[in-house]
Amino acid sequence: MQIQDKHNLILDALMTLLENKNIKSISVSDIAQTAGIAKGSIYYYFPSKDAIIEALVERSYASSIETAKQLAKKTDIPPFTRMALIFQACRNSSLEFLRQKSVSENTNLEEKSMLHHKYLSYIIAELKPVLSEIICQGIENEELSFDYPVALAEIVLLVLTVKLDNTLIPSSAEEIEQTILGLIALLEKGTDNPKGSLNFLTLPME
Repeated sequence: MQIQDKHNLILDALMTLLENKNIKSISVSDIAQTAGIAKGSIYYYFPSKDAIIEALVERSYASSIETAKQLAKKTDIPPFTRMALIFQACRNSSLEFLRQKSVSENTNLEEKSMLHHKYLSYIIAELKPVLSEIICQGIENEELSFDYPVALAEIVLLVLTVKLDNTLIPSSAEEIEQTILGLIALLEKGTDNPKGSLNFLTLPME
């Protein structure tokens, strides 16, 4: 069996276990038994159970991250349009992950918070350089104006991921919408875009 196949086998085993058990009660031995491999083999691929959980989260968003990286290269698309597409792709992945039976029915609040924290950390770390590149391209092409592109990328990601994730600061759909509209207003002023020109960044709330 190839390394990547066994890597995914371990992650699949964890997902299977999560259908009937909570994260804390699952041991590395349980994962190994479910995967049909020796416990020692687990540590060849992952140093700990926590690392397996992190890898599972990363795999869940791998498609969205790849979409973001490909969009960053499409310089024929306006920068904010690319940003909106990236946000929507990541939000859809997040909703899909949270709708999975193993997460929605058998994971308590504390464990969900832990999963969300890992999701937030991963998404921000992966998308910050991507969005920074898009913003820099917009500045170079004189499509927008801003002195701190990397800081802007981080600010946008922090606001969007925290609000759309809706776990750290639980909010109603109306409150989330107001926060997004506030962010859009700041973006318009900060990047010299006309008022209302970035309203298309508003994402539909569920």
